Amino acid sequence: MSESLHTVTTLPTERQPGCPFDPPTELIDARRHGPISRYTHPGGKPGWLITGYDLVRSVLADSRFSSRKELLNVVDFEIPPAPPGEFLLMDEPQHGRYRKPLVGKFTARRMRVLTERIEQITTDCLDAMEETGPPADLVTAFAKPIPTIIICELLGVPYQDRDSFQEQIDKFMNGETSDEDLIAAYTATQNYLAQLVAAKRANPTDDVLSELTDSDLTDEELQGISLILLAAGFDTTANMLSLGTFALLQNPAQLAALRADPALTDQAVEELLRYLSVAKSFMRTALVDVEVGGQTIEAGTTVVLSYNTANRDPERFIDPHVLDLHRQDGGHLAFGHGIHLCLGQQLARVEMRVAFSALINRFPTLRLAVPAEEVGLRPETADIYGVKSLPVTWDV
Repeated sequence: MSESLHTVTTLPTERQPGCPFDPPTELIDARRHGPISRYTHPGGKPGWLITGYDLVRSVLADSRFSSRKELLNVVDFEIPPAPPGEFLLMDEPQHGRYRKPLVGKFTARRMRVLTERIEQITTDCLDAMEETGPPADLVTAFAKPIPTIIICELLGVPYQDRDSFQEQIDKFMNGETSDEDLIAAYTATQNYLAQLVAAKRANPTDDVLSELTDSDLTDEELQGISLILLAAGFDTTANMLSLGTFALLQNPAQLAALRADPALTDQAVEELLRYLSVAKSFMRTALVDVEVGGQTIEAGTTVVLSYNTANRDPERFIDPHVLDLHRQDGGHLAFGHGIHLCLGQQLARVEMRVAFSALINRFPTLRLAVPAEEVGLRPETADIYGVKSLPVTWDV
């Protein structure tokens, strides 16, 4: 192995002041040294950090790397397997057993059918914002309600339960909840989902969860699947909507271009996904010795895949740290790659296309209500990056 190979001792816990959209400096620096670095996990276990686009993509497509939770070699104690149904942390054939029944329910065609409902929810949120008047917190008024209502309707979560459900999910995704509160939120959510699955079995309604009760999946498996769909369907898109708006407001020329040309919307969504990469990183464990980027990753070693540096890789993207809504070099990894490619990517795209367009057209004078450096950012410890709140205002 190369003696000069770059080493990263700890993953950064915060971003450079004044650069809320860029990956932490240490990660950009690691990529500058090469696409793969040595890394020691917090538990002291040796590992690797992969920051280059091509290498991240190749590992994601390589069945010699496992997603299984219990194989993560990052701490000194044994990690239990993922609960039934939580297929993000599983390999084939278990992963396919849970994912396959869902694929047909999240196709681009089915998501386009949902567009009208997404437009209505977005309009309702913007109406309420306008009626209340400025200033407003864009996170609570706009970014969270849209994906929350949609994913809850898709799964058949009763309307009156949505707020408390969103609150519990938020607790175990925000990166700032104590271990005790985290366990309490997870337990409360699991108990709720157990009741929901039982209710759908007894009285099926017109939703994805009810359709799944007509399969050979157990109640426990349905709970796990529901948890994955709810958490992923709500938190990632909510943070893309709020952080994406923040990024557009900080890049007024790009915002003006989008407002002037609605045909740019699809490209804008893809560029924001690349530029922000709110799902920052994932881990994989080598099942056998594998050569990656000229280095041998030994069997049992866990690698960290940095999506946000891969999507800012100068060998893959021209001027990668620039937000360019006219960018032609697409193909980002914001939704992952391989068998774990995000199941809800088409839903997220439709929500973003509708929401961003409606917001910037309804409020042409939308701007931050506080200095940019006062916008509260989620810590790097959060699974999904974003803002805690986004105070905005506009001319009445």
